[in-house]
Amino acid sequence: MTSMRCVIHGSFSKHFGEIQRVHKLFTQAGIEVLAPKNSELVAQTNGFALFDDEVDLDPRLVELQYLHKIKQLGSDGFSYFVNPDGYIGKSASYELGIAQLTNTRCFFVSPLADHPAYVHKNAIYSPENLVDFISQNDSLPNLEIHQNEKKIHALWEDLMVPGSVVAAGAIIEREVKDKKEILLVKTHKWGDRYSIVGGKVRRNELLSDAMLREVYEETGLSGTVGQHITTFDQIKNSGYYKKGIQHIFVDNIVRVISKKVTLNEEAQEYIWANPNEALDHLDIEPNAKTTLQMYADNF
Repeated sequence: MTSMRCVIHGSFSKHFGEIQRVHKLFTQAGIEVLAPKNSELVAQTNGFALFDDEVDLDPRLVELQYLHKIKQLGSDGFSYFVNPDGYIGKSASYELGIAQLTNTRCFFVSPLADHPAYVHKNAIYSPENLVDFISQNDSLPNLEIHQNEKKIHALWEDLMVPGSVVAAGAIIEREVKDKKEILLVKTHKWGDRYSIVGGKVRRNELLSDAMLREVYEETGLSGTVGQHITTFDQIKNSGYYKKGIQHIFVDNIVRVISKKVTLNEEAQEYIWANPNEALDHLDIEPNAKTTLQMYADNF
């Protein structure tokens, strides 16, 4: 099994026994628990639980040290919230906010009862079921969006403010009788102009994986990543762009065999076209047009 790390959260004063049980279950399954330590709860200060070696420490320092464990999770890490009755408490609520703002994958025993945080559709797992999923798939569940909560999810995702955003783009290419044709999609996102398929690279995701994921999500096509076409960056304050954030675009060829396209909600139309004819006759958004021109000139 892939080496995985987690931080367990919850109300130590209310659910400490269950937290200890989950700690033991995860550890036996080969999941490294970075926090809490497998120790005994010995004191509470203003509702804040302390372990045996923390009694003389400032509770704020204890909490910050706990939060720093989230930074150590890495690509196969996750936060797990032990809230059997829905309650997570003040400290765990703080930890949830930090975990979400750092784009850490969060899973819960039960839906939240005392916190209005956004929770993904498939983020509710008993510890046993989560261990079973990891054991069977050698990976964590891919968190999914509630279809009726896209606006809420978009606002939640917009809170993640990195220094830069990396976006992977794909010139989708297929050969027909020794000639190449490329796929363009028309989307409201770009003012009803044609563009190439692409999107933001997720945390702990390789560029090549992001390209293939975006192609499949937006078109239903499976392919292989080919040559690099171009990389460029921009800072703008409107439309697609997050205000004041550097956006880095990396565009490659993705080769497919099938021409059967199934669009998702991001695009309204698509067209297979000769690249030069597309440049001459279609209204293409500027970034995609630049990439397509480089593709036509060099490949």
